[in-house]
Amino acid sequence: MKRIHTLFLALFMLTLMHSGKAQDIHFSQFYLSPLNLNPAMTGVMNANIRLVANYRNQWASVLRSNAFNTYSISYDQRVAVGRNDYFGVGGAFWGDRAGEANFQTLTGKMALSYSKKMGGGRNSGQYLVVGAEGGFAQRSIDFLKLRWGSQHDGEGGFDPNIDSGETGFDRDNFTFADMAAGLMWFSVLDANNNFYLGAAFHHLNRANQSFDSTDEDLLYSKLTLHAGGEFMVGDRFGLVPGVIVMNQGPSFQVNAGTSFKFLMGSSGAQYQAFQIGAWARIANNTDSGILSDAAILSTRFDYENFSLGFSYDINISPLSTASNSNGGFEFALVYKILGPERRNLYCPNF
Repeated sequence: MKRIHTLFLALFMLTLMHSGKAQDIHFSQFYLSPLNLNPAMTGVMNANIRLVANYRNQWASVLRSNAFNTYSISYDQRVAVGRNDYFGVGGAFWGDRAGEANFQTLTGKMALSYSKKMGGGRNSGQYLVVGAEGGFAQRSIDFLKLRWGSQHDGEGGFDPNIDSGETGFDRDNFTFADMAAGLMWFSVLDANNNFYLGAAFHHLNRANQSFDSTDEDLLYSKLTLHAGGEFMVGDRFGLVPGVIVMNQGPSFQVNAGTSFKFLMGSSGAQYQAFQIGAWARIANNTDSGILSDAAILSTRFDYENFSLGFSYDINISPLSTASNSNGGFEFALVYKILGPERRNLYCPNF
């Protein structure tokens, strides 16, 4: 029975890959991957330079060495314009490998943003940010490792020598251009309280994703809406809520929850904070509607200019039978460089 469940999950993932028009990657810790979330977040930080690294591993409990692996690195910086406005410039690279057939995507992109102060004082303010990004991506697959339903004998066995009858693929990799744009508005109330709203539209050019050069299979555009904030409710305790809504073709997903923030150390000492959070992810199923996909537990530790995040997804969807409720884990690392210029308070602590 376990073997059948494993086979079902593998076939499900393959079907999703084949017919889902290559949906985008996602991180449970979306708030620790700013350039992948919204190009308008480029350079939006209380520092001069930001370096970010993310890694996600999923379905290892079932697929083992063929687990889904996603990684990302990014660099961005802010450039002062006048007294209160900023340019943001940066770049990101991410890769994703899925399943036994090594379905892989590699993406490199450059991003620009402009932040305009709309009001406020020295230690408070409201900003409107517009951003855009462009780059190139490559997709590839190993056709020889694909398994088709017609190659299974109906008794749990698989014979790769059986002709699957699948034809029409004439390229195992291709490269395409990719563009996105975004907006964000945020309000800084004081050094400890803020909130923000953002929207991004990815894949503006809808590149062809077919592995058959004579066919057309356009990449769905993706709309992302996100919001969050940071609210101190005591001298050493605060709430850090967040939500992200993504809609891409027939796929719809919502992540929402909050982290509880605890300040550490004595007054005047180096900045230290610890967070623990609980989140939920829901998604749609084209056959049965909205379903609960995962419960997410997260932690984050901030020490001066370093931030280290960890999260774990607990699978609560119908696939939990095969996965034993195991989902995926993530690591995130952020390092900020203040540099010689230290201006007044600017934005939330991304």
